[in-house]
Amino acid sequence: MKITILGTGTSCGVPVIGCQCEVCRSEDPRDKRLRCSILVETESTRILVDAGPDFRQQILPQPFRRIDGILVTHSHYDHVGGMDDIRPYCQFGQIDVYADPIARKGMLEMLPYCFAENRYPGVPAIGLHEIHAGQPMRIGDIDILPVEVMHGKLPILGYRFCNFAYITDMKSIADDQAALLRGVDTLIVNALRFDKPHHSHQLVDDALIFARRIGARRTLLTHMCHDVGLHAEVNKRLPEGIELAFDGQVLQKNGEIFG
Repeated sequence: MKITILGTGTSCGVPVIGCQCEVCRSEDPRDKRLRCSILVETESTRILVDAGPDFRQQILPQPFRRIDGILVTHSHYDHVGGMDDIRPYCQFGQIDVYADPIARKGMLEMLPYCFAENRYPGVPAIGLHEIHAGQPMRIGDIDILPVEVMHGKLPILGYRFCNFAYITDMKSIADDQAALLRGVDTLIVNALRFDKPHHSHQLVDDALIFARRIGARRTLLTHMCHDVGLHAEVNKRLPEGIELAFDGQVLQKNGEIFG
């Protein structure tokens, strides 16, 4: 299995429009953060997690082949705003999109023309499926376990793929859901910044505590705003086994461990 990190930024992305901070002016490509998304692939199956407004830019460098499923974490615009751009992939057939009941309702309201009884030609061919936390599912040859986390007061989904887990926009998680993540080797999880608490996102210290809570061997931080700091400098401050993820980073599975 191969994981490609397509984006690691918050809803504003980095650089932030109009900002002149050192992160937004950085020439290090690792400080350029598109909206959060990953691609999970085996030789026969390809799964996208979220399709935000940067999806077109993110997917252009990738080989053009079928997308077997799209897993939605939640229906905020920075996570589904690029869903219309999947239409070129519909030449391979209908694309199945999976979301919990709240996100499914949000997508029906956001993209009504995709689900109308009489759709006009050219709209994306989407099969929208309802899924639930704690209920295992399978797409192609990839086993998936949806896990509920809280985005402030909004329940959203993270996903476990064997010994890898992907969580974004989390503020908290119940004990029974955290138990579903124990034994994960590699974790990608959100960490907005170091200070100034946020009502619906965890900070770096929260992410470190959570990683220890589930026993992850390696943790990569995502959904970071410009306030988190420069990639190269922040990585020197983080404990062993913790690092900032960056756009375009590839995690390749060797046996049961991601390199």
